[in-house]
Amino acid sequence: MYVNGHDVFIIVFVTFLCSLVVTPIVERIARHVKAFDYPNKRRLNKIPMPTLGGLAIFFSFMLGYMLYARSSVQMLSILMGSFLLIFMGFIDDISPLRARYQLLTQIVAACIVVFYGQISLNYVSILGFHFTFATPWNYLITIVLILAIMNAINLSDGLDGLCSGISSIYFLTISVIAFMMNAQQGLDTTLALIMLGATLGFLVYNFPPARIYLGDTGSNFLGFIIAVTTLLGYKTATFTSLIIPLIILATPILDVVFSILRRILKKQNPLNTPDREHFHHQLLNMQFSTRTSLLIIYAIDIIFAGLSIFYALGDTSYVILIYIGLMLIFLFIVLKTNILFNHHKENKKNK
Repeated sequence: MYVNGHDVFIIVFVTFLCSLVVTPIVERIARHVKAFDYPNKRRLNKIPMPTLGGLAIFFSFMLGYMLYARSSVQMLSILMGSFLLIFMGFIDDISPLRARYQLLTQIVAACIVVFYGQISLNYVSILGFHFTFATPWNYLITIVLILAIMNAINLSDGLDGLCSGISSIYFLTISVIAFMMNAQQGLDTTLALIMLGATLGFLVYNFPPARIYLGDTGSNFLGFIIAVTTLLGYKTATFTSLIIPLIILATPILDVVFSILRRILKKQNPLNTPDREHFHHQLLNMQFSTRTSLLIIYAIDIIFAGLSIFYALGDTSYVILIYIGLMLIFLFIVLKTNILFNHHKENKKNK
């Protein structure tokens, strides 16, 4: 299906309404099967919170698919990968699985869209440089990209409304870029609009104080669809450069990069050592409330999203300068907080 201006509001409204209605039902299901996020040293919640929120988004996604998306091999591969991740997430939210099993499931889901759906990254354009990937490197790079985006989104799910809000901003941004550039509005735009409504409907219940969490059911699924729409964007010229999705996802990507560096410096497992030193934790440590911290991150994401739109429209030089400026500010924040180095311990030593 190709989306026109009239369809946009209908698609978003229908999936939003579905998510709005289904989320309370999913909350009851989560409580019935005892799918809770229990408080611990790393968690911010003080009481057990129902998870499985991703099911509501997935049901809304399925409704949007049946009503508005055109059937194809690509779409079928996306559905297969999504079912697999939702099934894995459902089990994990009830009884946590080992990280290796989650990673294996993510790899299988990525392989389905790459090899069966033939969705791959064959070339990249970034800051005027062009790279072409021959087989089998294009497949390997695509799988790594999908896994990287999935885990960046998954790790961002540490604050009420954060993961669902970041995802909503992403889906809105690529929809705006597609229509402003008059790109061939195909599967990537349709999926973005479907997911925009679905995530916004869920965000009504996930915004602080949250009633329900996404759980791995939702964060893995959202990351998967974001990765897929990024790849499909190259097919329809929505994304003319890799810098566009990288700018939109700057906050979760940078948070993951600094998390890995922080754990390496502490001589810990960089991929499987949970902590409370993420960007949103630092805002909370600065005595900002949960809601204020969330709105600050939203504002940063919206600025990056706006930059990506201007970059897509051709104002590259100004965007790059502003982007560098923002990166310097972000780096200053990193060096002044515990995102990378533990200053509290250093201060204690000095005393």
